[in-house]
Amino acid sequence: MTTGIRSERVELSVDGEDVDIHYRTGGEGPPLVFLHGIGLDAATVSWRHALPALAPDRTVYALDLPGHGDSDKPDRAYTTDYYLETLAEFLDALGIEEPALAGLSMGGAIALGHALDGGPVERLVLVDSYGLGADAYWRTAASSVLQTPIVGNMLWQGVGSSQSAIRNSLRSMSPGEPPQQLVEDVNSAVDRQTVRAMRRWQRSEFQWCGFRTDYSDRLAELDVPTMLIHGAVDPLLPRRWSERAAGMVTDSTLKIFDDCGHCPPREHPDRFNRAVRAFC
Repeated sequence: MTTGIRSERVELSVDGEDVDIHYRTGGEGPPLVFLHGIGLDAATVSWRHALPALAPDRTVYALDLPGHGDSDKPDRAYTTDYYLETLAEFLDALGIEEPALAGLSMGGAIALGHALDGGPVERLVLVDSYGLGADAYWRTAASSVLQTPIVGNMLWQGVGSSQSAIRNSLRSMSPGEPPQQLVEDVNSAVDRQTVRAMRRWQRSEFQWCGFRTDYSDRLAELDVPTMLIHGAVDPLLPRRWSERAAGMVTDSTLKIFDDCGHCPPREHPDRFNRAVRAFC
């Protein structure tokens, strides 16, 4: 990792179990906590470029959520509520009282849920965020696969097994060819336990009638400055979610990144970092 950003660990008690959490941190100033997405993701995967770029102005933190990266990967149920509790315990353990929160995909839903549940938050950055809509075109097929364990195991058994499989997965989420550094970051972070955590979270979230977590009817409750960033050609979560959310949040800023898929912090790091620095 870039000089000035160091690795730390903290032990938390989450849902009655001890879990050892790895996180990256550095910098000076008010706290800014980054939350990655589910599955092919971790602190270094999403936030490799953002952490050193924003550390001059903020004390930055990016944790590997349980089941990901270098954190513990217990054999248990993985749900949005579990990750919400993880975030709350992490902030409490480190004495972070009113952070800015930036979340990508599932991480966006965790940041948003934390704020809506009364967690003190200075401001929010929601990036191609989950939790802003009730359904997506691919959810029906995904739900069917996830409720059929044999088919689900066949689908995911190659993920994380080779750089070629990882490159193909990343290629499906972005309009461009994934850089080798990103492939290597994913390869080093993802293993079979990560895939297990991803599938269990997906099985919890992808219901027959839609997504379990949908905060769209509560967005008017937000009383903190919120920036929504979305890739214009994100194939997973539609840009209209962020566009609609921006119209519902009282103090909101919307940034649509052209020629960008599901991961603006890695696809367009300079533009992403400028936008977050200006907002924060």
